[in-house]
Formats: sequence, structure tokens, C-alpha cells
Amino acid sequence: MIALIDYGAGNIQSVKNALDDLNVDYTVTNRESDILKCDKIIFPGVGEASFAIRKLHLLNLFTMLRVTKKPLLGICLGMQLLTAKSKEGDVCCLSVFNTTTEMFDSSKVKVPHMGWNKVEIIKDNPLFEGIENNSYFYFAHSFYVPYNENTIAVSEYGVKFSAAVAKNNFYGVQFHPEKSGERGIQILKNFIEKC
Repeated sequence: MIALIDYGAGNIQSVKNALDDLNVDYTVTNRESDILKCDKIIFPGVGEASFAIRKLHLLNLFTMLRVTKKPLLGICLGMQLLTAKSKEGDVCCLSVFNTTTEMFDSSKVKVPHMGWNKVEIIKDNPLFEGIENNSYFYFAHSFYVPYNENTIAVSEYGVKFSAAVAKNNFYGVQFHPEKSGERGIQILKNFIEKC
């Protein structure tokens, strides 16, 4: 059973559709008691970081998400919230990954970064099993997680940034797998079956 966290930070319908396509059991929830009964966690997000962190505190999910031993996949903002801090609203985040989420330089590139971009896999990880290197995935974001020791895949948009990260039971993807066609569905399938 997958817990799909709905904490008011973005539309989760496209993730639900992708999970329906995969025919997996999931529950949409923002309750700690429900999440604790599930095997894995999908933590999506679209929107502003400081608002999202406030919502996690209000729902009493902040600490649980930091310390969970269940496999957790952060998507887009969900991945950024796994860093120590975000420059978006200058907010302290979950501190799973010891880095700061930065903003793209709008004097160098158009912000937000939207559209299909190439992803280079730089470390073997079950998340990318069966995915051809330098495949394209769909991005929509103004902030990014810098390249760091936990980066498993990179992309480039004015600067090289983390397209995916992994550490212990925590995984994150900056792109939207649920909007990235067959390869994106494969990422979700890999998380569910192999991570």
C-alpha cells in the first residue's frame, strides 16, 4: 500500500492517474496514522516551499517525514523540501539531504524552467532501472537542488542541478514522472517495486 500525501501543496490528480495506470493500491491522505499503515510514501508537491512546510507542521507530518524508515519518493517541490533549507521563503526544511534549494538566475535563463529536459544518470540506482541514459523528462520549477553527494542524476538549465537524489530510504526527483510518459511511469514503477 502506497501513501500519497495530500498536504495542500499542488494538484495530485496526475500522480493518482499514474498510480491507477500501474494498478497499485494507494491511499490519498494527510494523516500520520494512515501513513504509518502504508509500506511506501509518495510526497508530491507544486507551489511555494514556506507554505508547504507550514502545512506539514499544521498536519503534524514534519517530524514523521524526517525520521520515517519507509521508502519515500519526493516529487518536484517534494524533493526540494527534503533539503536542509529552501531559498523560497527562506525556510528550514526536512534536512534529509544536507544542501540548500536555490533559485535559478533569471538574468541567465527564463524562470520557471518548464518543458522536457535531458537527464543524465550518474550513479546506479534502482529508481532508474530500465531507463536509457540521457532520456528526457518533464520539468516545471523555478528552484533547484544543487549537485551534491546524494545526486544520482543531473540535468542542466543554465547550471547543472540535481534531477534526482537518493540517500538510504529517501529518493527525490525534480522532474514530474507522472507527466513524463512511459519513462516517468517506469520511475514510479521502479520506486514501488525495487526501492
